[in-house]
Amino acid sequence: MSISAERIDRLHELAREAANAGHEERARQYVRRARRLAERNRIRLPREFTRFTCDHCDTYLRPGKNARVRLQNGHVVVTCDCGHQARYPYHD
Repeated sequence: MSISAERIDRLHELAREAANAGHEERARQYVRRARRLAERNRIRLPREFTRFTCDHCDTYLRPGKNARVRLQNGHVVVTCDCGHQARYPYHD
């Protein structure tokens, strides 16, 4: 694993911890930093990271707190408080 990938994983952990502690702006900064690091080094963000962050406002999503999760026609629909929706397929 490259140093960048390790740093992105660490930033994901920090964003989760900050969001759980109620520090939304700090969590948002960690998400932005991880996205920028991935772009600069041309590596993909881990699936878990992309599923728990809003592409529109960079918020770390916590279902039930700042995100709504629904199942609809074979997709998981995650709606952020900002109104942005993300859809992911799922298999039974």
